[in-house]
Amino acid sequence: MTARLPVFPLGTVLFPGLVLPLHIFEERYRALVRHLVGLPEGAPREFGVVAIQAGWEVAAGPPGQPTLGGGQVTLHEVGCTAELRQVTELADGGFDIVTVGRRRFRIADVDAGAAPYLTAEVEWLPEPAGTDEVADLLAARVISVFRQYLGLVRPDPQEISEQLPEDPTVLSHLVAATAALTVADRQRLLAIDDTAARLRAELRLLHRETALLREVRAVPVPLSELAGPPAPN
Repeated sequence: MTARLPVFPLGTVLFPGLVLPLHIFEERYRALVRHLVGLPEGAPREFGVVAIQAGWEVAAGPPGQPTLGGGQVTLHEVGCTAELRQVTELADGGFDIVTVGRRRFRIADVDAGAAPYLTAEVEWLPEPAGTDEVADLLAARVISVFRQYLGLVRPDPQEISEQLPEDPTVLSHLVAATAALTVADRQRLLAIDDTAARLRAELRLLHRETALLREVRAVPVPLSELAGPPAPN
């Protein structure tokens, strides 16, 4: 099944269930917020968040060819809808909004001419339903390694004592969004349909990041290097 969605290109990856606050200052995205607020009661107030592969500002271009500063921009194929939860209108006409990730989708076609903002024809991606013993086992391993990882990046033990979700799919989205991963890593995780496969990929990434953190901490740095001026390039 496909649908037509407003699209908000960003330099980040949104996952289902994760909160995304945004400050809206461009007129085209102000128009998007006004459109969503003006929808009938009960209508889904959501738009698609898609990570940008090149650049960080998308301007309107010919239909089907969104442009970046006069050149063509490439968006990632898979995104996640952001459901509008809170809107604060500002004195200058902008908005501060709070959204929550809801549904993953794959872009079939982009239209830059139908509205002041980009719109896209999208197909919804499947989400797992029911129990999966493999995913449950992998979730327990991910929680263990993720806590080790948090112990290296958050020195305060109280910061890593929070309860992690037991649902494997919810856990996979939380880990993907909160670990210090690149946009490319996060995008690959978002595009994985199967929870067990996503958790396996996260185990590999967490082991990689944990090993790097331990190696960096184990390398002594002379105080003279820390105190001295940077070396010229």
